[in-house]
Amino acid sequence: MNVRILNSREDLNATAATVIASLLLSKPQAMLGLATGSTPIGIYRHLADMYRRGQVSFARAYSVNLDEYVGLSPEHPQSYRSFMNEHLFQHIDIPISHTRVPDGNALDLTAECVAHEQAILDHGPVDLQLLGIGHNGHIGFNEPGHSLTGATHVVDLKERTRSANARFFGDIDAVPRQAVTMGVGTILKAKQIILVAFGAEKADILKQALTGPVTTECPASLLQCHPNVLILLDQEAGGWLK
Repeated sequence: MNVRILNSREDLNATAATVIASLLLSKPQAMLGLATGSTPIGIYRHLADMYRRGQVSFARAYSVNLDEYVGLSPEHPQSYRSFMNEHLFQHIDIPISHTRVPDGNALDLTAECVAHEQAILDHGPVDLQLLGIGHNGHIGFNEPGHSLTGATHVVDLKERTRSANARFFGDIDAVPRQAVTMGVGTILKAKQIILVAFGAEKADILKQALTGPVTTECPASLLQCHPNVLILLDQEAGGWLK
């Protein structure tokens, strides 16, 4: 793994955005694996700025998102489809038909999981997968456990994960209890992975994920098995490396 510690969160965001833009310049039809939550917002802002300056185009690119809450319509303000529209898609030239976020409101969630995998097969493989890391080591919504599911699937969210996301909903009772998520097997099929993390509160789990044993009890530790992972950390998240 290539681990880089940046001086600030802004440097981290700019570096990640530059890597993504460089991929699109060399392969305009690339498939991007995208993430949500607070971590990538600054990265998406940089990409939108680069598009406005004419430095990058998404017109031929495809995107596929990691996950979505079960039970939220795409129009719900806390759905990840709404998140992607607000923070990236409406600011760039990617055709909406080239974007895919799992439909957590689908009547047949099993069929939706299959369709998500098929979309990756149709336009992939994923050239670059963007990831954050949860406080318990989850990537996507793959929660710690005795075993993990490889393909896209429905997962029960841990209470710690729901508590961490309650700030977006105002009340933990409003946070869905399930999500559709790419499995770790699907994530690891990406040609390149960028894991982004910031803040001292992520330092301990990062040390466990990057230097500890590879175990399903820390899903992010499976990234140690991937041949092309770039880890971007700010000073606080990467302090233990010093």
